[in-house]
Amino acid sequence: MLAYERFGEGAPLVLIHGLGHRRQAWYPVAHLLAPHRDLILVDLPGHGASPDFEPRGRSFRDYLQDEFAALYAHLGLERPHVAGNSLGGLIALESAVRGQSSSVTALSPAGFWRGDGYMAYIKGLFNLGVTVTSVARPVIPALAWTGAGRTLMYSWITARPGRIERRAAVEDARALVRAQAAVRAALSETDYAFGSPLPDGVPVTIGWGTRDRVLCPSQGRRARKQLPGATHAWLPGCGHVPMSDRPRLIADFILRGSAGSLLPDQESLTAVS
Repeated sequence: MLAYERFGEGAPLVLIHGLGHRRQAWYPVAHLLAPHRDLILVDLPGHGASPDFEPRGRSFRDYLQDEFAALYAHLGLERPHVAGNSLGGLIALESAVRGQSSSVTALSPAGFWRGDGYMAYIKGLFNLGVTVTSVARPVIPALAWTGAGRTLMYSWITARPGRIERRAAVEDARALVRAQAAVRAALSETDYAFGSPLPDGVPVTIGWGTRDRVLCPSQGRRARKQLPGATHAWLPGCGHVPMSDRPRLIADFILRGSAGSLLPDQESLTAVS
C-alpha cells in the first residue's frame, strides 16, 4: 500500500508529487488547503515512505495505475478531486480519462514534450540530480543551512529555492537518493505522451510556471492547443515545483480548480495572486 497521510475537512482531494520527490512537497500549501479540503497526500511507489519500487513486469504507468486503484479502494474514495505536479500532474490527468476523478488540477504536468531530444534532456537532468545528490550526501545538511546552498541544490526545480525550509531541503535530498531506483526506471521508458481526449463533465485546470526549467513553458503552450477544453493559466514567478515559490497563489489555484470555479485566463490568475 502506498504511504499517505490524511487530514483536513471538506471534499476529498488527492495530492500527487512529482518524480523523485515526496508527499511533503505539498506542505507549503497544505495548511491553506486543509480548512477547505479533506487532503490525502500520497508517496509514489519507491518514493518517501512507500514500499520499494517493484513493478513486477508492468510498465511504470500501469504500475502507478494499479497502486492508486488499490489505495482508492482502501480509503473508500470514489472520484475524489485530484491535483498533481509534474509526473503527478500526468497521473492526475489520466485519472480523469479513467473516470476516477471529479476534477483535476495539474501543475506543469508531464506528457507534453515532443521528440527524443527533450527526453534526453529530462533524463540527463534527473540522472545528474540523483548522482550529484548521492555523492554530496555528507555535506547536504551544511548546504541546506544557507540560502545560497539551497539555491545551489534546488534552483533547477524552483524559482525561489531560498524559501524551502532547511529541514525540508535536507529531507528532500535524502528522498531523491532513496527514490533513485524508481527515478531511473521511470526514465528508462519513453511513452509519456498524454494523448487522450478529456471526458465531458470533469473540470480540468492546468497551470504552468513561467520560470519552469524542467518542463519549459513551451510545453504549456502545447498543452493549451492539445486540450482546448481545459482551463489554462500561467503561474507567474513559479518554477517547476511551485508550491514553495508562491504558496497562496498555488493553494488558491488548487481550491478553484477543485471547486469548479475555474480561472479563465492569466489576468484573473494575476488578480487573485
